[in-house]
Amino acid sequence: MDFTVIIALVIAVTIHEFSHAWAANKLGDPTAKLAGRLTLNPFAHLDILGTLMLFLIHIGWGKPVPVNPQYFRTPKRDSAITALAGPFSNLLMAIILAIPLKYFEHFLPPVFYNVIGVIFDVSILLFAFNMLPFPPLDWSKIIGIFVPNRFHHFYLRYLEYGMRYFVFFLLFDQFILVRLLGFSFLQTFMGTIFVFLKTILLLGT
Repeated sequence: MDFTVIIALVIAVTIHEFSHAWAANKLGDPTAKLAGRLTLNPFAHLDILGTLMLFLIHIGWGKPVPVNPQYFRTPKRDSAITALAGPFSNLLMAIILAIPLKYFEHFLPPVFYNVIGVIFDVSILLFAFNMLPFPPLDWSKIIGIFVPNRFHHFYLRYLEYGMRYFVFFLLFDQFILVRLLGFSFLQTFMGTIFVFLKTILLLGT
């Protein structure tokens, strides 16, 4: 994997996880702050399995930020907001980086412009990746606000054990679908979101 991509991933994942911790703390939950996660130090956010998957399938994630919904005034809503803060931070970073990419191409050194472009791409991909509804990814927590109370215990069980299904999905997608059928659901899903957002941000008026 290209070194620039690794640096871009570290930056994007760090901002992503920091945003979770920041949102939780603002909403009244100090758990992440007390755990040392309210920081932009990338080493505080590294996840062993997420880093391993980065080198195996070129997709990784950071260590999930600890959240205690009991501190929230409205647990379901505030949990969803905290989860949304991560991917939203990546989307916001992509929007900001689109400005120099779109308007200052001829004024920036090529190396610097290329680095910005890689961080821009990785930010969109990380946003798209977290749209998958598997723990520990954020959409699995965002959808909790739509789960009726009578089914909430099933949802909590899914969050507790869903990680195994997520790993199985990744391995099945990359080593069965891709190698046997030449098709990747993950790549198609993320690629569609990536092309859509990149087109809007860079080509839109």
